[in-house]
Amino acid sequence: MSANPSAPGSLKVLVYSSNSLTRDAVKLALGRRPAPELPQLEYFETATEPAVIKAMDSGTIDLAILDGEAVPSGGMGIARRLKDEIFQCPPLMVLIGRPQDAWLATWSRADGVVSHPLDNLELAEAVAILLRQRVAGIKPISV
Repeated sequence: MSANPSAPGSLKVLVYSSNSLTRDAVKLALGRRPAPELPQLEYFETATEPAVIKAMDSGTIDLAILDGEAVPSGGMGIARRLKDEIFQCPPLMVLIGRPQDAWLATWSRADGVVSHPLDNLELAEAVAILLRQRVAGIKPISV
């Protein structure tokens, strides 16, 4: 697997969850751009692990938001796999079921973590931090 950021005109964000309501909530929270100085977001939604792997393999994803509560493949396991397999992996945000599960995000090597129920401002701020680093070419520090 390899990584290559998308065109400068937009940032490609993968949103993975087996629950369409969670995918919709993420897109609603982030809108067209999570911060005014960032380029517009282009979303790629998926509900399956094979689709996540295929999208990440394309090298066009700038950020992946992975639902840790997705079934049958949870976002934390997928995050760990992506970090192991992709050279210069794009930043990964994991959505966890409850704040007490944050320690699991450490195992997954996610670059950011937000817990359910999603707080729109918290998610937008966390995503903006990771995307600013991506645009600036700074490697994020995993949680």
